[in-house]
This record gives sequence, structure tokens and C-alpha cells, in this order.
Amino acid sequence: MIKGLRTAIYPAPDLAAAKAWYAQVFGAEPYFDQPFYVGFSIGGFELGLIPDGTPGTAGTQVYWGVDDVEAEVARIVALGASVHSAVQDVGEGIRTAELADPFGNVLGLIQNPHFDPKQVR
Repeated sequence: MIKGLRTAIYPAPDLAAAKAWYAQVFGAEPYFDQPFYVGFSIGGFELGLIPDGTPGTAGTQVYWGVDDVEAEVARIVALGASVHSAVQDVGEGIRTAELADPFGNVLGLIQNPHFDPKQVR
């Protein structure tokens, strides 16, 4: 049986800069820090950074849960991100936004009042 999301991995050719930036964005230091992979534990899930690959806006999209999407957009833009897709109400009280990190990846945010953390397995 497939469980739930465990890890989101972002390419980061400048691993040191990405590690510092994501530590600020998520307010957490990595629990795993090697030249080939940096791992952060974020709300029970993993954000991974790898020095390989090419950052980009195409492909899989990952959305990190927030309580106030507009406030988080403002905070993360102040840390150096840019708005890739502005805050949108996508229906039923769910609001999303997409930011471009300084390295070329999309960082998705979602404010979802229907998300039930007790359902995470």
C-alpha cells in the first residue's frame, strides 16, 4: 500500500546557498547534511536538496501546507523568492501560491482548511 508523501527533492547546484536559504524559509536546520544530499524534517515530511540536476518550473509540483498563504508569500518573498503564481482561491476555501526560489525551482504553498493531519500515515 502506498502511504503518503515523505520527501520532496529540489535540485540545488549551489548546495550551500540553498541550504542556508531553505533553513531561513522553513525555520529549521538540516538533520542530514552531506555534500551529496541535505535533508530537512518539515512537519514530519522531508525536504531534500541535491547538487545534481537542473532547477526548473516544469514537472512535479509540491505544495507545503501553511495557515496563512498571503503572510507566507510575503515572508518568503522578503527572503529572496519571487512570485511565480500569485495567491489563488481554487475553491472550497483552498488557496494556493507558487514561488520561484532563488535557484530556479517552484516552491508551492497551500492553505487547505480540509487537510486532516490525522489522515497522514
